[in-house]
Amino acid sequence: MTNILDELAKKIDKISDKEPSETAEEVIVEEKKAKKSQKTSEKIVSTDNGSEEMANLLADNAICFPQVGDVVEGKVVEVTSNAIYLDIEPFGTGIVLGREMKDGTTSVKLKPDDTVSATIIELENEDGYIELSIREASHEKAWENLENKRDSQEKAEAKVVSANKGGLLIEINGISGFLPVSQLSSKNYPRVEDGDKNKIYNLLKKLIGQEMEVRILDIDPESEKLIVSEKAAQKEKDMEVISGLKEGDVIEGEISGVVDFGAFVKFLPIGVESDNDEDKLEGLVHISELAWQLIEDPRDIVKVGNKIKAKIIGIDDNKISLSIRALQEDPWSEVSKKYSIGSVVQGTVHKINHFGAFVYLDKNIHGLAHISEMSQLYPGKNIDEIIKVGEKYDWKVISMEPREHRMGLMLAVKEKKKKSEKPEKEMEESTEEKPEKPAKETKVKKEKK
Repeated sequence: MTNILDELAKKIDKISDKEPSETAEEVIVEEKKAKKSQKTSEKIVSTDNGSEEMANLLADNAICFPQVGDVVEGKVVEVTSNAIYLDIEPFGTGIVLGREMKDGTTSVKLKPDDTVSATIIELENEDGYIELSIREASHEKAWENLENKRDSQEKAEAKVVSANKGGLLIEINGISGFLPVSQLSSKNYPRVEDGDKNKIYNLLKKLIGQEMEVRILDIDPESEKLIVSEKAAQKEKDMEVISGLKEGDVIEGEISGVVDFGAFVKFLPIGVESDNDEDKLEGLVHISELAWQLIEDPRDIVKVGNKIKAKIIGIDDNKISLSIRALQEDPWSEVSKKYSIGSVVQGTVHKINHFGAFVYLDKNIHGLAHISEMSQLYPGKNIDEIIKVGEKYDWKVISMEPREHRMGLMLAVKEKKKKSEKPEKEMEESTEEKPEKPAKETKVKKEKK
């Protein structure tokens, strides 16, 4: 406050020097007014020409006293084992005590003359100091930093602190957040064949203590909500490597997981030699691309750890589609040499559904016996009353489309009508030859009487 008054006094002197034309009487009056203003420190009166300059000076030097919760900057005066003293100019000395000294955003130790931000938690404690918290100020700063990372899509380092069946609890600069299982990278994603949540949980627990590179997906400081993704952070790196791949490339890899819809394969990009899992990419072999035959369960075809070769059949963003069967000879290419329309062959019923039955004629070739064909042969009967899964029957080939891998079949039934026609004719003939039989029977009865 003294500094401000000194400045005002200097301004008054300058103004007085600028106005020599004033009368002695006016000068005396102005001096009295100036002295009165200095004594009260409340009101300053000057000439019309000087009023505007002094008003601007007061506005420029206006003092806004901080309140509890405000963040202020201070210069470190002294650091002890349990306190940090800060010079909070022009309001006095501040003190940071105990756990409030910890800054979650940095591990650098403070030293005299360092400038640090702190939150006011008490305007004057019992010792007369302004009580401050570096921890709280750094907490706010950390949220702000994470919001900036979300907006700029910058990566952040997260530490895994615990796990549950839904994902991982992480921490970034003292801020707690959540990383869902679905947002884990291919490297850390738990490949559990039967989807058992307890097995998934056990695999997730192995990640506790690890550092992960993540991107911020969602953040809300007010509700302290933070959702991150390791997969999104890995995507950029994967895209760089994937850009060197093309459809038609053949890769060698290892089955890393088997699920109901196919199998995951981890592999090194062509030309890369490394034992590091982080250098590997992961692709998916859909159930339809595992083999040429019909597959109910991918686990019947491949197992985790199997070494395989596969062909890249699609690249969409960072998703790689693979095919194992594309490297195998198509058994349908020579199907016309083994089967022909109208021929009758043996086949095993593989599966029955509402529109018919899938029948295997050999290991790879299958056909469909449509429900309509069954209904014509056996009207009023359900298909599972006519045939059974796993049983062999004779089938007649009624259509073939090798390019589309399709074959139409119908159950081959031996004709039985001709056998039933003969007895009927014989009965008619016997009836015509013996028209008098009832009369003879009547005569016999009379004789008995």
